[in-house]
Amino acid sequence: MLLDDLNQSQRDAVLCCDCPSLVIAGAGSGKTRVITYKIAYLLEQGLEPWRILALTFTNKAAREMKERIGKLVNEDQARYLWAGTFHSIFGKILRYESDYIGFTSDFTIYDTPDSKSLIKSIIRDMQLDEKKYKPSSVLSHISMAKNSLIMPADYRKSHRLLERDRAQNMGDLCNIYEEYMQRCKKSNAMDFDDMLIYTWKLFKEHPDIAQKYQEKFQYILVDEYQDTNYAQHQIVLQLTGNHQHVCVVGDDAQSIYSFRGAKIDNILNFQKLYNGVKLFKLEQNYRSTQTIVSAANSLIQHNVQQIRKDVYSKGDVGDPIEVCKAYSDVDEANIVVRKIRGLIAKNNIKFKETAILYRTNAQSRSLEDALRKQNIPYRIYGGTSFYQRKEIKDVIAYFRLAVNPYDEEALKRIINYPNRKIGETTVGKVMQAAAAHDLSPWEILNHPDLVEVNNPTKERLKSFADMMLSFREVALSQDAYNVGLKIVDESGIRADIFHSSEPEDLSRQENLQEMLDGMASFVQERVEAGGGYMLTHYLSEVSLLTDMDEDDSEGDNKVTLMTVHAAKGLEFEAVFVVGLEEELFPSQMSMDSPRQIEEERRLFYVAMTRAKKHLFLTYARRRMKYGVTSDCEPSRFLKDIDKRFLKSDKPEMPSFKDIVSRPTFIPQRPRVIPQAPPSNFIKVRKTVSESQPSPSVPSSINGLTVGSVIVHERFGEGVVERLEGSGLDAKACVRFQNVGTKQLLLRFARFTLKH
Repeated sequence: MLLDDLNQSQRDAVLCCDCPSLVIAGAGSGKTRVITYKIAYLLEQGLEPWRILALTFTNKAAREMKERIGKLVNEDQARYLWAGTFHSIFGKILRYESDYIGFTSDFTIYDTPDSKSLIKSIIRDMQLDEKKYKPSSVLSHISMAKNSLIMPADYRKSHRLLERDRAQNMGDLCNIYEEYMQRCKKSNAMDFDDMLIYTWKLFKEHPDIAQKYQEKFQYILVDEYQDTNYAQHQIVLQLTGNHQHVCVVGDDAQSIYSFRGAKIDNILNFQKLYNGVKLFKLEQNYRSTQTIVSAANSLIQHNVQQIRKDVYSKGDVGDPIEVCKAYSDVDEANIVVRKIRGLIAKNNIKFKETAILYRTNAQSRSLEDALRKQNIPYRIYGGTSFYQRKEIKDVIAYFRLAVNPYDEEALKRIINYPNRKIGETTVGKVMQAAAAHDLSPWEILNHPDLVEVNNPTKERLKSFADMMLSFREVALSQDAYNVGLKIVDESGIRADIFHSSEPEDLSRQENLQEMLDGMASFVQERVEAGGGYMLTHYLSEVSLLTDMDEDDSEGDNKVTLMTVHAAKGLEFEAVFVVGLEEELFPSQMSMDSPRQIEEERRLFYVAMTRAKKHLFLTYARRRMKYGVTSDCEPSRFLKDIDKRFLKSDKPEMPSFKDIVSRPTFIPQRPRVIPQAPPSNFIKVRKTVSESQPSPSVPSSINGLTVGSVIVHERFGEGVVERLEGSGLDAKACVRFQNVGTKQLLLRFARFTLKH
């Protein structure tokens, strides 16, 4: 009766229990169903539940698996299954066998903060530079070594690893690794990676224990095998060495976690590791329309490293995939918002059934801004809203203090960030002195003799006050972007955030650069409109955006924003994949590696296959990068998709070569975060603020008339609705297709007249 619920491919995979099997499950093909039904079938055939080991990557997946099996067979049997994550299962084994590995059964498990804290102590004890040996970076290197089963002794013998460490100015990393392992063991503690490495060592050094668990687990299943690292892969081999009763399930086309140590080779080479492996392909997609499935197939076939399959759908043919060409990142965000409104109006789709996927977290800023301005509720899945991210809040606190030095909360947030040895005790004494003398904390900082601290600390307080005073002075004379650059550079924020190249730090770097680019865009737009573009004006706009972060009026009915990595395993009625440009998606870091380009293509495949009915792919022809509007090339992946499944929402963009020549307001800089160039707006400010529009309404200005169609380099195509003023004060009110109505000061506006 169980098998009646399965299609033929699923049934074949479930029934194969007498030899090793590899189940390649295409997106939306019922992978979880095969695993649960296979376990239920094994139980029906008389195998005791405690003889079955099912390994997953999340506790949620293991819990759902047990619940489904309980409904198929009975809950008592499901309760005795060994089903759980690699770490939970191996942790249980290590507690049983702790004597063999030199631990007691009540060993502690360190989480990431615990590990970072211990590494920080070791770095200090070894008198190493904490700026060079950042705990998060050190822990990441140690974790990758452990996941590759490289112990400290092996590390010392690896010329490649030692050379890499020296090149990264971390020549003592191996010593830290060794000390970290020893200190953990003395504390009777393991971190998450230790639970893998000690399980492998246990089975390797004690063959009798390995045999015990080989005999105990008579059938082993592994979910998401494409995401296993080398250590997990080797332990599975150790446990199945005798009976080879193993079934691994996954999809090589969805292997996207190499940065976490996942090895796609584990699934690609599985058939070479066991005798008589049977391969099953689940190719019927139950999630998406035929068009979406076929388009995704045409994309992924360009990868060389893969197990070929032909995923198909028996669902509706569905609409063509819309490719939306935007003039800029601003235009792109507004196109997405307009399309979402259209979906809700025409297709009765709810906000919560819609997702916007991007390659990097930093891309959420322009999308969040556009959604907020249109009052569309949203949530950041697995992350934080752009303006609530720590690095952004830190910078904004500096901005607030530069504009208003009496802002006590901003002062307390950043007085010791980056670390300038002004601890909480000193801050407390500053607050006490302020209360005692009926002064503000800012006034106390300028008179540090009023604080009961030693002279070096008084000097640090005065130095901080002098720095903020210099920021305040420049904030009164230069535009917001230039002030932002100066603060980020001279406060030490840039040095702090750009010190490391770990994924977590790269994301912070991207967020910081996105904020600066947003400021550049703000200044450019305000200059073109003849409005205020100083830091006070920027803070006023940002405060209105951040004030909406806590809005929960729509409950859970919100558009979901997330990275593509976070979207794996999820599905939505409508999906927007944005930023499909070279050096963004695919990532710039993948450009020199065919292997990494293939992973980027798999990542795009994952993004496409999240959509059930509606899929939109967007890219911008121009994007603000490092403070300058730069040309972008459409992603190569768009060319990989068979054009039969695509439709463009507008004709090709006109060339920008003939754009009316205007002064570039911020010069191109080669660095990631440039030094603050001299402001180009100081002279402009008085002219703009003092000028008054002419009361007359001209019929034509420089060839522009009411009804003229223009193409703006960032706002896209628009129609002139009104003209006013003359000469340097000439303005045009333009209604743009996606971004609404804008007023342009024509001597600064960058556009071309569309004939």
